[in-house]
Amino acid sequence: MDKKKLAAEHLMNPLEERIGYKFCNSLLLAEALTHSSISLERKDYPFDNQRLEFLGDAVLQLVITEDLFLRFPDFTEGQLTKIRTRLVSRTALKEHAITLRLGEHLMMGRGEESSGGRERSSTLGDSFEALVGSIYLDGGFNAAKKFILKVAAEDLEKVTAEPGEINPKGKLQELLQAVAPSSPSYEILEESGPEHLKHFRCRVIWEGLNLGEGEGRSKKEAEVAAACAALADEMWLSGEPLGVSPS
Repeated sequence: MDKKKLAAEHLMNPLEERIGYKFCNSLLLAEALTHSSISLERKDYPFDNQRLEFLGDAVLQLVITEDLFLRFPDFTEGQLTKIRTRLVSRTALKEHAITLRLGEHLMMGRGEESSGGRERSSTLGDSFEALVGSIYLDGGFNAAKKFILKVAAEDLEKVTAEPGEINPKGKLQELLQAVAPSSPSYEILEESGPEHLKHFRCRVIWEGLNLGEGEGRSKKEAEVAAACAALADEMWLSGEPLGVSPS
């Protein structure tokens, strides 16, 4: 092995070894691992990971979208969207964060930690997106792409072997009824356009929460889009009641 490469690997911290990437700017990694709750207790703390999360989400979406586009040349936009929804859902990102043991390295306020913040799905998923953003800024798009495809390799192999589409409305109902017996309901928020070119906007509601919104050229298509949005965001796992907003 090259001596320089060996020396660089020797200087990696345990998390860098797990993710397979050595940061040039270690402050970017620190920022990615800093939960916003820390600012509640340390007003002078210089950063948190929310901006990196925003950036990482976009990079993640692009990398997975490109991979699926090339992997399934005969699939329609709708089919590709449904598969991508599975791969970038909060559940999927949480699992990646657990595999990398990101929770162990997070900086957060004592209150957030005592309430289970290190295991919270939203916190883990957000930290994974922030990590993607930090790698992108530190090493560029190719470094971030390499990291994402390595972490998501098993999931990508599964969808290649079994690319069958899920029924978004059925899947959403199954997940929700595992939490509470009530079923989600769908509400058409807007109907526009002439008869031959209708456009619908819909939202899905469950237990007083607005779980997601979607649009389509038919009521059914809008409902499916809303279910896909709900599956991607998984608001019912956040533990943060969102009250249904007025239409």
